[in-house]
Parts: sequence; C-alpha cells; structure tokens
Amino acid sequence: MSHVFPIRVYYEDTDMGGIVYHANYLKFIERARSDWVRGTGIDQRAMKEEDGTVFAVRRVECDYLMAARFDDQLEVQTEVQSVTGARLVLHQQVSRDGAAVFTAVVTIVCLTDTGHPVRLPANIRLLLH
Repeated sequence: MSHVFPIRVYYEDTDMGGIVYHANYLKFIERARSDWVRGTGIDQRAMKEEDGTVFAVRRVECDYLMAARFDDQLEVQTEVQSVTGARLVLHQQVSRDGAAVFTAVVTIVCLTDTGHPVRLPANIRLLLH
C-alpha cells in the first residue's frame, strides 16, 4: 500500500541559505501521513471520540540526502513497513524528480486520552495488512 502526496516548497519553508529548513521535512511527512490515514478510511476524530484513542509518533529515524529549495515540487511517498499489535512502522521518502532528498522510518503507536499506550485497534490492523 503506497501513497503519494505532492508538496510545493514555499519561501516560508526555507532557511537563510534558501534551502528547506531541516525541521520542515518532518512537517511534510506529517501532512502526507495525515492524508494517507484519511485515504485509508480511518477516521481519527471518531477514534478519539468513540474509543478515546489517538495516534502518536513514537520514533522517527531520518536521513537528509540532498537539499530541496524554494519552489521545488516534491513528492512524499508513504508505505507501510510493518504492523504489529502495538505499533505501525512506516517508510516515508521525500523526492524531487524521482530522486530521494529525505527518508524517514516512523513508528506510530496508539495512546489513550490520558496518554497511556494501548494496542492498535483490531479493525485498523486488519485494514493495514
């Protein structure tokens, strides 16, 4: 299951050197993950209201490979790497013209509204396998 999300680099995304500020890649991949979740049919608002659970990022391992610059057209590709009872691991890649500029492995978990970890809901695990 692969998802592609387009991103245009705006002036506000860049640093004094005119390249994408490093922390903004995390924003880019977050937007792509949110769009991917919505596209899978998972309703995060209903999860919170009905089950009292939310997704949370547990870990991000990333590599900055090349600089992206103002007005670049980027794509964020999101793929499921693994799903277990308690976590979802995604591989995300930001590319420009097919060349990777940033990669990340993101581990997602579920938390209760009090911040305690819980298993991923069974229907979500089944949906992502």
